[in-house]
Amino acid sequence: MPIRTGDRPGLGGAAKLVADRARSLVRLELQLAAAELKQKVAAIGIGIGLVVVAVLFGFFALAFALAAAAAAIATTTSVWLALLIVTGALIVVGSLLAAFGLASIRRGTPPVPEQALEEARLTAEAVKNGTH
Repeated sequence: MPIRTGDRPGLGGAAKLVADRARSLVRLELQLAAAELKQKVAAIGIGIGLVVVAVLFGFFALAFALAAAAAAIATTTSVWLALLIVTGALIVVGSLLAAFGLASIRRGTPPVPEQALEEARLTAEAVKNGTH
């Protein structure tokens, strides 16, 4: 069946049709992205909630373990001395963790991607000079 010239859109009509389809495609992509982000945010929220509860349980477990350690030590010494020994151990461990944490923070500051900046500078120079 031959196609009549009146059935085909002209160049302007074809351009409008392409633009309309492109807008529709972009709109659908944005809707998909929004739905995907909602799913991911919900999953992250649930994950954060579960981690917070796990940390709380871990805190209580640690407290009971330390109480058990103090009770075990108290079988051979007086209670006050057992509690003092556990407290001293906690202070030593906490101090060591704080020292290592501060050292790690110092190594990471300032948070500037120095290697990436150097690569970008070298790339810019290479483009400016026309070298590969």
